[in-house]
Amino acid sequence: MEIKVFRGQSITLLMLKFFTLNRNLLFLTIGLFVISRFGANDPHTWLLEVIPILIIFPIIIYTHKSFRLTSLLYKLIFIHAVILMIGAHYTYELVPLGEWMKNIFGFTRNNYDRIGHFAQGFIPAIFAREIIKRKLILPKGWLFLFVTSICLAFSASFELFEWFISVLEGSKADSFLGTQGDIWDTQWDMFLCLIGAIISQLVLGAKHDRELGRLGISI
Repeated sequence: MEIKVFRGQSITLLMLKFFTLNRNLLFLTIGLFVISRFGANDPHTWLLEVIPILIIFPIIIYTHKSFRLTSLLYKLIFIHAVILMIGAHYTYELVPLGEWMKNIFGFTRNNYDRIGHFAQGFIPAIFAREIIKRKLILPKGWLFLFVTSICLAFSASFELFEWFISVLEGSKADSFLGTQGDIWDTQWDMFLCLIGAIISQLVLGAKHDRELGRLGISI
């Protein structure tokens, strides 16, 4: 007899849905990754922009059985990968969505990178939250601060990486930096990451806890 665990669904059915979803997301990500490379405006910038995907996805695949993540987190990682691949394909200052926003709202620059940096806080916040809740025991009330701090540290590290590439390659890295003449670009990037991390925890925290509970993790 099957044990009903969530909304009348059995463990077997939930596991089948889980693995089907993750497999489909993986294949879709690989397909989009290949497509994003062909016809990329700047192949060198494309490579620099997709480095996070080249690092994170092999780790996720390798640890899938030993450290399975929540479905929510897998979906968010996929969304983040899509955002990165779009920016990599066009370069951030030329993404059509940003050009559309520029024309509609009268922006002086292509703000697609602002979306990317908001996502840089919104999505890693759930990643950090999941790792902390599963591996660490924190004093009550400290989780929110720890997650937010990790996201800001990640954002700062990325800005330092951009600076290093700029020093190393000079003007060749202009498309990768994507400042578009904004002297406050670095500050805006980190601020939007901060806002994304805060909103993510407030909006998705309860849902994330429920999904962790379904994996048998005490919350």
